[in-house]
Amino acid sequence: MLRRLGIKALRPGVDGMNPKAANPVNYDEARAGPFSLLPDPLALPDGTLVSAARTWWDVRRPQIVEAFAREIHGRVPRGLPAPVWRTVKEERVTRGGVAVVERRLAGDVTAHGRTVTIDLLVGTPEGAANLPAVIELGFPDGPPWMRGRPLPPGPDWRDAAIARGWGYAVYAPTSVQPDDPGQLQAGIIGLANRGRPRDPDDWGALRAWALGVSRVLDLLETDPAIDARRVAVAGMSRYGKAALLAMAYEPRLAGGYIASSGEGGAKLHRRRRGEQVENLAAVGEHHWMAGNFLRYAGPLTADDLPVDAHSLIALAAPRPLFIGTGGDATDGWVDARGMFMAAAAASPVYRLLGGTGLDRAAFPPPLTLTAGDDLVFRQHAEGHTPGPNWLYFLDFAEHAFRRAA
Repeated sequence: MLRRLGIKALRPGVDGMNPKAANPVNYDEARAGPFSLLPDPLALPDGTLVSAARTWWDVRRPQIVEAFAREIHGRVPRGLPAPVWRTVKEERVTRGGVAVVERRLAGDVTAHGRTVTIDLLVGTPEGAANLPAVIELGFPDGPPWMRGRPLPPGPDWRDAAIARGWGYAVYAPTSVQPDDPGQLQAGIIGLANRGRPRDPDDWGALRAWALGVSRVLDLLETDPAIDARRVAVAGMSRYGKAALLAMAYEPRLAGGYIASSGEGGAKLHRRRRGEQVENLAAVGEHHWMAGNFLRYAGPLTADDLPVDAHSLIALAAPRPLFIGTGGDATDGWVDARGMFMAAAAASPVYRLLGGTGLDRAAFPPPLTLTAGDDLVFRQHAEGHTPGPNWLYFLDFAEHAFRRAA
């Protein structure tokens, strides 16, 4: 890919493990800037400011979508076949004293002699009809690193959803596209490309994982237990990035919980704190992005990007979005302040479309849930985990589901 882009070498990313490294990560707010002026999501290329919602939907929003497709996430190929779903297993379980029907489903996408199988778990209260639901990008069998370990303290979010009379779905993104830079010719990307290498503007894994959410939503639209108008999406870390993409590109989603998504998610690329563009372009993560994105770690910099994370958040407007993160001491890599700043910079789009946006410009203290119905932020005091914010999100989602009903 570097040869195709005419790039001889990329700048190295920051080192988050060794403070004595040649290029250590910065956690000092005084050194997080300055950075170039953020592209105004409401400014047309000629500088005219968008003042009408119709101009946003018809003109400005498509321009931002195109910029992300060309420069950052890549383009979804046309003509991908729909998955053919089958039930692998169905069983009755109990969550918080409530009888639940859990179904393990497989969605086969077949083309060009290849098959990719989407792995999905769906749970609904027994006898349910037309209930809200949350799709989590995660692990239907639980996180592999937690197997054999005691569960973390606090309620399981699925128990909390069932207690509210909701359903849940847990979708495995890596069943759609492996989280492996050496497998870009496999998965749904390889299926679409017939095993050939990517072009510079072809999609990366984040966009593929987000597309999987749309295919899961297609299935939920056929499930009488679920009201597909009231489905939210949630994801953590790299899956938080993909969940934000799903909110940006899938208009049927009623709301989202974007947890510790950091660089490539809700964090401003231009901020010089925490993970950087150069890390995303490095060997372990470049497969998440389009090939063209590598240019911003080579001849170009983050300051040259035509869009930034606030533009991505704006694509979700005016639907409710909860941006969460952990404490700076243990989750500093994701740059909580940079995510808050992105949400603040997206707020004018929310207001243009009849929403509220963030209720403040100043970064809130930890454990403070910003007020609002459409775009909120909360930093909990623990580590790189979504757990402490789950119940806050579920309360917030009540509003999203009422509005979507």
